[in-house]
Amino acid sequence: MTSSLDRRKFLQRGAALAAGTLLAGGATQALGARGALAAPGRRGQATQAPDNGGYGPIGPVTDRTTGQPLLHLPAGFTYASFGHEASFAATLGLPPAIGSDGYPTPGRHDGMAAFATSQNGVVRLVRNHEQGYATIERATRPYDGALIGDGAKAYDPLAAGGTTTLTFDTRSLALTDSFISLNGTSVNCAGGPTPWGSWLSCEETVNGPQTGFTQNHGYIFEVPAQGGPVTRPQPYKAMGRFVHEAVAIDPVSGIAYETEDSGNTSGFYRFLPDDPRNLGAGGTLQMLAVKGRPGFQTYTGVTDRVGNPMPVEWVTIDDPDPANITTESVYDQGAAKGGAAFARLEGCWYDGGSIFFNATSGGTAGCGQVWEYRPRGNSGGQLILLFESPSPDLLDAPDNITVSPRGGLVLCEDGGGEQFVRGLNERGEIFDVAKNEVSDAEFAGACFSPDGSTLFFNVQTPGVSFAVQGPWERGAL
Repeated sequence: MTSSLDRRKFLQRGAALAAGTLLAGGATQALGARGALAAPGRRGQATQAPDNGGYGPIGPVTDRTTGQPLLHLPAGFTYASFGHEASFAATLGLPPAIGSDGYPTPGRHDGMAAFATSQNGVVRLVRNHEQGYATIERATRPYDGALIGDGAKAYDPLAAGGTTTLTFDTRSLALTDSFISLNGTSVNCAGGPTPWGSWLSCEETVNGPQTGFTQNHGYIFEVPAQGGPVTRPQPYKAMGRFVHEAVAIDPVSGIAYETEDSGNTSGFYRFLPDDPRNLGAGGTLQMLAVKGRPGFQTYTGVTDRVGNPMPVEWVTIDDPDPANITTESVYDQGAAKGGAAFARLEGCWYDGGSIFFNATSGGTAGCGQVWEYRPRGNSGGQLILLFESPSPDLLDAPDNITVSPRGGLVLCEDGGGEQFVRGLNERGEIFDVAKNEVSDAEFAGACFSPDGSTLFFNVQTPGVSFAVQGPWERGAL
């Protein structure tokens, strides 16, 4: 783990940057403000951006790695696939997908973040693998698999999930190294980067010894981006044991925001750390509630609220790591105090003083919603519905989310049939970024390189990562 001194420096830098963005009226702050006033939002009618957001129509583009058209992209864009799961690499005729640690690359690619290194153009990526059980005897789902990495380093030897750390050169669009950096965790779905240069990997399950594991699951784990494998994974229990999806940290306050993916009984949480430089030192977990509307259901009948801020407050979770996860769940504790209900909260991302997050099956049509939370001084802050999809043709189950350096939102679909990476501009309009030609599986893990030149994302099954470059300046991304 990074030292306390290093963490303090990163938090101070993040706070200064965020403060500067707010004073300047940052791009994503403008996205929220202008999007709220846009005509489509005021009418509650979502629309497709003209000329596909300035990028023009998408079409098949050849992958620089395989020579095959694995993606549809706008004209002028190029990409390379990399980090293929071992079995998929073999079917493509690529060299064996074996990391520098000697272990094969696992599958079920999911959440991811990119980190700067001391080398110009070279980034570190930390990528989740959403695998569950590690033994055939206990396997119950298609995404179970073998234990990844060194069993001596595993949190739970019967859990097949974890993370891979990759080194990627954006100048040559080439992978130069990879290794298993966290193992023995379960159903590592999304997560989020920290201001001090690490990845928080979230378990999307609350399984434990009662279902065949040796440890309880449903926690957040930290993986340093610049270090080697985590040798003694420690769950951050004060951050809650629930069906985690993603986490985003406000570098100004040090508060961590967390999403829950549990049907229509999903909460949006914040963790107030006792020491912002050390999330493992404990803190207070709270759940968002809409002021004056206890138990407010955000996932239906709210189309007319697009762009209209709702004041919120926060209720404290008394027991973030309940012994009886069935009868004393974190969500039930928050709901009993008036916490709001969302529909399958997934990706979340901090930018410009706000937290942006997706409700994958929210909305009247059940096709997804995009939300913004704005902290406001000593008050509870504001919750804003930025976008609600009326149809899967426009936006189908948005999952992971990131913010581009130019102020647009990037949304990874996890719906049915053809899957897209979509963009959302400051006028509240949707446009297409990429289409999956590998399979009908979800996109995940969208993130930009620190210099903004390269958009990374994953296809979950078969697991493969992509690095995309092109004329981003033509539109919001």
